[in-house]
Amino acid sequence: MLTFYNPDHALHHGRHEMFRGQWVPCVEVPARQDLVLAELQKRRMGPLRLPLTAPSDALSAVHAPGYLAFLKSAWSDWLALDPANAQRDVLPSVWPGPGGRRDIEPANFSARLGQFAMDAGSPLTAGTWAAARAGADCAVSAALAVLQGQRAAFALTRPPGHHASAASFGGYCFLNNAAIAVQQLRRGGFDRVAVVDVDYHHGNGTQDIFYQRADVLVASIHGDPMTEYPFFSGHADERGADAGLGCNLNIPLPAGTGFEAWLGALQQALAAVKDFAAQAMVVSLGVDTYAGDPISGFKLESSDYLQIGQALAGAGLPTVFVFEGGYAVAEVGLNTVNVLAGFQSAA
Repeated sequence: MLTFYNPDHALHHGRHEMFRGQWVPCVEVPARQDLVLAELQKRRMGPLRLPLTAPSDALSAVHAPGYLAFLKSAWSDWLALDPANAQRDVLPSVWPGPGGRRDIEPANFSARLGQFAMDAGSPLTAGTWAAARAGADCAVSAALAVLQGQRAAFALTRPPGHHASAASFGGYCFLNNAAIAVQQLRRGGFDRVAVVDVDYHHGNGTQDIFYQRADVLVASIHGDPMTEYPFFSGHADERGADAGLGCNLNIPLPAGTGFEAWLGALQQALAAVKDFAAQAMVVSLGVDTYAGDPISGFKLESSDYLQIGQALAGAGLPTVFVFEGGYAVAEVGLNTVNVLAGFQSAA
């Protein structure tokens, strides 16, 4: 399988995040990509390439201009407040509450930060924009490879993306790589594209971006938002709106779900992809469904990921894989590459 990997990912390396009232070490760390890349090399899974530089309109087709401008300047604006801020990550402390104005961007940096942030667990650092921008390059490059005839391509990048909406970051995500890949596939000639999100956490950003569109199906299998992040989206009754009604499928599952029930949910999602008559597929590939993941609650084992790849190949579609979550760092390479190996064996 052709893989495009992010050479700048380690520029984003948060010091800490807020969890239950205390600072804790960041769960999303550079070793995640490094170990996947090492496993790809060990198993000789296919060519490894640096991405092309994607045009800026590939990002603006998904994200609001004001949000992109904020991400680009956030670190320099942070330093302008106090040069000593160079030793601190950027995290929000205030948000617009119910009734708060979101149509006016405040002049105050902290207020602008809160306007674009959905949580206090996603530190923005000196290298965040460069890392996220190179990740978008990987997503576009993988989509272009599929448009040029590759059966599948993998965008190996961090920070992940599926929690980023058109104008907000959170859940360790800043640019929505899966959505950017979808847009590239649409621009390249695929009329109907499906997203299958297998990350443990609901991809609220991807859902939000495509919720009113009839040309993109978003199907997600994830932990029940009654108890699992991001909490405020991912319920089964969220089916799309306006032209997109019926083009959004959420399959929330309880903590403790094992592979048999999870695989049944995947088959349900893939049946929806078939009914949608998708011409291409983007897989938000999170492996935080693993039993040993420190922030998740499903019970999948490493061998199960081979079957997941085989099931995804059964859709028979040109496919872009985009790396998302997976925080059992020692196993993240094995689990991720098992999906790709299973796909290749069945494709």
